[in-house]
Amino acid sequence: MSKTETRSRAGEDMSPVTEMSAAVAGFVSEFKGFRAEIQQRLQQQDDKMTKMERKSLGAVRPALAASTDFEAPHRKAFDAYLRSGDDDGLRGLELEGKAMSTAVAGDGGYLVDPQTAERIQSVLSSTASIRAIANVVQVEATSFDVLIDHTDVGHGWATETGTIAETATPTIDRITIPLNELSALPKVSQRLLDDSAFDIEAWLAGRIADKFARAEAGAFINGDGIDKPTGFLTHPAVDDGVWTWGNLGYVPTGAAGDFNGPDAIVDLVYALGAQYRANAVFVMNSRTAGVVRKLKDVDGRFLWSDGLAAAEPARLMGYRVLIAEDMPDIATDAMAVAFGDFAAGYTVAERPDLRVLRDPFSAKPHVLFYATKRVGGDVSDFAAIKLLKFGVA
Repeated sequence: MSKTETRSRAGEDMSPVTEMSAAVAGFVSEFKGFRAEIQQRLQQQDDKMTKMERKSLGAVRPALAASTDFEAPHRKAFDAYLRSGDDDGLRGLELEGKAMSTAVAGDGGYLVDPQTAERIQSVLSSTASIRAIANVVQVEATSFDVLIDHTDVGHGWATETGTIAETATPTIDRITIPLNELSALPKVSQRLLDDSAFDIEAWLAGRIADKFARAEAGAFINGDGIDKPTGFLTHPAVDDGVWTWGNLGYVPTGAAGDFNGPDAIVDLVYALGAQYRANAVFVMNSRTAGVVRKLKDVDGRFLWSDGLAAAEPARLMGYRVLIAEDMPDIATDAMAVAFGDFAAGYTVAERPDLRVLRDPFSAKPHVLFYATKRVGGDVSDFAAIKLLKFGVA
């Protein structure tokens, strides 16, 4: 029997199931081959892309840290100036306009780097000063004008056929707050500056913030306005019953140099307008606070309550208390307690730049750092602050 006849008979004897199995097996075999070919081509394509990526990134310097410090050139230049007086790096440095400083002054003054300036600003804002509760604005001019509308629009009742009479027109006052120069003059030895382990920026920020905070705190309360801010206690004070604009109203305690019971605190609170009481704050020094916190109402309850949390301020009749040591002590006719909405009543205007001059000659072997800042302050709303006078009337 020939081979052809054998194959023919084998085909005749093959069942439909066997034929289907053979067809499926052939399809699977061809599909596996096709898949292997596709995978090979994809792998080749991936290898080519990897080579191209390595070639394009080969010329780029690898990053040495997970994040880039964009202020590093400025900080290095400022550090070099503080340590050795080398100002070449500062002179050719381009700074962003949003930073605390924008250029190097042509008069030889050098502006503090943004990180140090922000550190100083944060310390000033957190200190026990009127700045912490006042309205603080930053200006680029030599003064700041506050426009105050402290009068009301007149009104009347109209009838259907009657004539309407002219009503009163409000007037607007302009309060000009000049900016004055605040300065600090810390010094450090040259040997300490030569020590690379010494963090001069942190030291400088701490010294400047300490000096500025104490000088500002006193000026915002008692400043006479001559080359310094005008303190709110330097404005004329009149009895709140006859108060007029341009003066601060006071409430007497009824006793010379002492409290005549807790009623004076209650009278002080409600002497302030209702529109100001929501954001009002008591201001007094530590000695006065020691006396006030002993006051009780008729039911024997203390008017003073300490904060429940560590960062929460103490409260007097439910209102915050700011301890400002520059407030006067309790004495006859002393205005030892202030109460008001200082965010509306007192405005602090300042320029956003801090300057530092390095002086290695005046105090050898020490190096002086003359830091300056321009700031001003004055009462912007005389109705928003009331005083407690420790007097009979």
